[in-house]
Amino acid sequence: MRLSMSEPATRVRPLALALAALFAGHAQAADDLMTVTPTVTVIGQTPLPGLELPVEQIAAPVQSATAKDIDDSQALDISSFLNRRLNGVHVNETQGNPYQADVSYRGYTASPLLGTAQGLSVYFDGVRVNQPFGDVVSWDLIPKSAIASINLMPGSNPLFGLNTLGGALAIQTKEGRTHAGTSIQATAGSYGRRSVEFEHGGFNDKGLEWFVTANHFEENGWRTNSPSSIRQVFGKLGWQDARSDLDLTVAYADNRMNGNGLQESRMLAHDYSSVYTQPDITRNRSLFLNLTGKHSLSDDALVSGNVYYRKITGSTYNGDINEEALSQSLYQPSAGERAALAAAGYTGVPASGANASNTPFPYWRCLANALLADEPNEKCSGLINRTRTDQENFGMSGQLSITGQLDGRKNLFIAGAGYDQSNLHFQQSGQYGYINPDRSVTPVDAWADGTQNAGAGESALDSRVNINGRTRTYSVFATDTLSLNNHWHATVSGRYNRTVLKNRDNLNPGGGDDSLDGNHTFSRFNPALGLTFTPSRNWNAYAGYSEGSRTPTSIELGCANPENPCKLPNAMAGDPPLKQVVTKTWDLGLRGQLNPVTHWSLGVFRATNNDDILFVADNQLGYGYFKNFGETRRQGVEAGANTAFGPLSLSLAYTYLDATYRSAETVGGTGNSTNDAGPGMEGTIDIHKGDRIPLIPRHMVKASASYRITNALSVGTDLVGVSGSFARGNENNQHQPDGTYYVGSGRSGGYAVFNLNTRYQVDRRLQVFGQINNLFDRQYTTGAQLGSTAFNADGSALVARPFGAVNGEFPQVGSTFYAPGAPRTVWVGVRYSL
Repeated sequence: MRLSMSEPATRVRPLALALAALFAGHAQAADDLMTVTPTVTVIGQTPLPGLELPVEQIAAPVQSATAKDIDDSQALDISSFLNRRLNGVHVNETQGNPYQADVSYRGYTASPLLGTAQGLSVYFDGVRVNQPFGDVVSWDLIPKSAIASINLMPGSNPLFGLNTLGGALAIQTKEGRTHAGTSIQATAGSYGRRSVEFEHGGFNDKGLEWFVTANHFEENGWRTNSPSSIRQVFGKLGWQDARSDLDLTVAYADNRMNGNGLQESRMLAHDYSSVYTQPDITRNRSLFLNLTGKHSLSDDALVSGNVYYRKITGSTYNGDINEEALSQSLYQPSAGERAALAAAGYTGVPASGANASNTPFPYWRCLANALLADEPNEKCSGLINRTRTDQENFGMSGQLSITGQLDGRKNLFIAGAGYDQSNLHFQQSGQYGYINPDRSVTPVDAWADGTQNAGAGESALDSRVNINGRTRTYSVFATDTLSLNNHWHATVSGRYNRTVLKNRDNLNPGGGDDSLDGNHTFSRFNPALGLTFTPSRNWNAYAGYSEGSRTPTSIELGCANPENPCKLPNAMAGDPPLKQVVTKTWDLGLRGQLNPVTHWSLGVFRATNNDDILFVADNQLGYGYFKNFGETRRQGVEAGANTAFGPLSLSLAYTYLDATYRSAETVGGTGNSTNDAGPGMEGTIDIHKGDRIPLIPRHMVKASASYRITNALSVGTDLVGVSGSFARGNENNQHQPDGTYYVGSGRSGGYAVFNLNTRYQVDRRLQVFGQINNLFDRQYTTGAQLGSTAFNADGSALVARPFGAVNGEFPQVGSTFYAPGAPRTVWVGVRYSL
C-alpha cells in the first residue's frame, strides 16, 4: 500500500474517531482514580539533533537507555546490553566472538557478517554506520564508554533512511559539559579477559568543552584458539553559546578478533570449547570524523546538520573445509603423485595401504596435486579464504525544526535533506590446503582461481572477486506533528531516497554473465502516519503505520543471475537487477504509569516484507542465487513493566514473535533430511506459506532486579530467556535426523541465562565491582545451521566418502551446527574517579 501526502487526513480521521469512542469514556474516571506526576521523556524524531517530542506523542514504543543504565548492567559492549535489557532483542552468536554478534530486533538483523540480510539501521551521532558494502554493522567499532544515550526506534520509520525495515538504533555520545570529570577503570577475569578504560571530560567559561575516552580490551577467549584484541579511542571537542553548539568528533579503532563460528553437534557434545576449523580471524581498522552543529534561529526555530568522513579497512583469514574433497579418495597417493613428492624432496610417502582408518588427516595427495598443478581442488581437504575490504564513505545532512501554531493548534515541523557517498574496493581469494589434527588448515601453493584441472566434465572453483564500487544516495525528508487538542496528536512523515550504485569488475570488465559490472538506480518515497491519544496523565494509546526500504547490496547484486549461479553468497558472479525490499509496519498499543516509579506498556505489531530477497537453489546442485520473492511477515505482542520499592528496582519484558514465510519458494537443502535428491545428497527443499523463518525465536523474556543494600553496596541480577528456533537450512521446518545420514535436531533449543553483578563504593573516588555471566554455567546455543560435516563424532578424523556411491555421487553426513553460548565467566574491576 502506498500513501501520498494527500491521503493522511482521510485515513487518520476514522482511526481517531474509533479510538476516541473507545477511550474517551474512561479518561475522566482514570483521572479521578489516581493523580500522578508524569515522567516526561523527550525523543528526537530524526537521527540529527532537533526539537524533540514527549514520548507520549510518538506513535511507537520507543525504548531508551542512558550511560548509567549501560554502566549499571556491566555489559561488555553495546550489543550485549541490547540483548540483556531491551525488549524484543536477541542475539545469534554465529561468529563466536563477543564483539561480533548478530543483533536481531523483531526478527530483523544488524550483523557484521557479510551476506546476512540486514534489516536494522544504526546511527552514531546522526551518521548511519551500516557499512557501504553489504550494510553490515561492526559492533566492535562502537565504543561503549563514549555512549551517552540510545534510542531504539521500532518499525519501518522512514525518517531513519535506508535499511530501516524493523527498527533503527540511534546512539548519542558524551560531551564534556554533561560528563565532566576523569576516571580510569581496570578489569580482569575468566579466560584471560583484561581491560583498561579511561575517560576525561570538561568545559570552561568560554564555551569550550571536551571529552575523550579510550579502551583496550584483551582476552584469550573461552573457545580453542579464540583470542581477541579491541582498541578504541574517541574524542569530542565542542563549543557552544546561548544559541549555537558545534562539535567535532574523532574516533579510531584497531581490532583483531577470532570468531570461530559454529560447531557440529557431536563435536560440541564431546568438547564444548572446541572449534570446527581454524583460524577465523577478522581485523577491522576505522577512522571516523564528524562535525555536527545546531543553531537556534529563534525560540521556535532550530537548524542542525553534520558533515562526516569514515574510512574502514577490514580483512578476514579463514580456514575452512573444501567440500569438493569430501566425495574423493584422499588417502593413497598414486605412482605419479609419489614420484612428484620424491622429486620435491619429500620422504615417508606411503607406497600403499593408506586409508581412512590409518590416515585420519590425509595430506600427501594434496601436496602432490599442488606440485603437479593437477587437482588440488579435489584432493586438498582444506581451503584458506581471504577477503579485504577498503571503504570510504562521506556525506552531509541538515534539517530545520520549527515549532509554533497551525490554525491555533500546537505544531512541530521538521524538514531536511542528506547526501551520502561511498567508495569501496573488495577482494576475495581462496588457497587450497590440508586439515591438521587440530583442525587448522596448512595452505599449499595452489589457488582457487579456476586454473586447476578439475577432471573431465567439471569446472574448477574460482572464488576470486575484485571489484570497485561507488554508491550515492540523495534523500529529502519531512515530518509534522499537530496537536489536534490536548489529548490527540497526529504525525505525518515521509522520506524520498534515490540511490545510484555502480560496480566495476577488475577481473572480468565489460559486462556479460561473468562480469560484476553494473549500474543500478533505486528510488522510493516511504510514508508514515501516527496518532496518539492521551486522555489521562496516567496512560495513553498510539497507532502508527510506516514504510521502509532497503536497496539490494553488492553481495546480492553480484549473485543474482540464474544463468550463472553461485556456490556461496560471497562467491559472486553476474548481477541482473533486483528490486528493493519494502517493509510495511503497523504498531498499536497502550502505555502509562501507575506512579512516578512504575511504568507499563502493551503493544502489538505486524511487519510485512514485500519483494524480500532470498538465496534460492538452482538446478545445479549446491548452487544458487539471490532473487526477489513474495512476502515474509513478522508480527507479535510486546509487554513490559518496571517499578521500584524503596531500594529494590524491578523490570520485566516479554515478546511473542511470529515470523513466517508468506510465499512458496525452492531453496538449497544440503543437510536437510527432506531434500529431493535423497539421503546425504545436495538436493533442494520447498518452502510453503506459513513455514517459520529460521533463527527467530517465538518467545523472549527479559527480567532484571537491583537492590541497594547500603548507600555504598548494591547487587543486581538479570535474566535472558529465549525459546528455541529452527536452524538455517531448515526453512521448511521438516528436517528429521535418522542417526545415520543426518544427526542433530535441526533447531536450537530454548535457554535461560542469569547474570549477577555487584558494586561497592569504597569512598567518593574509589569503586570496586564484579560480574558473573551465565551464573549457573548453563550450556546453551543461540542459533543453528544445517550442513555436511567432514569429521567423525569427536573430530579426531576427517571422513571422506562416508557412504558408497549413489548414481556416481557420494552422500555425506548431514549435521546441525550450533552457535554455543559462553560458559560461566567471572571478572572484577576497580574504578578511580577524580
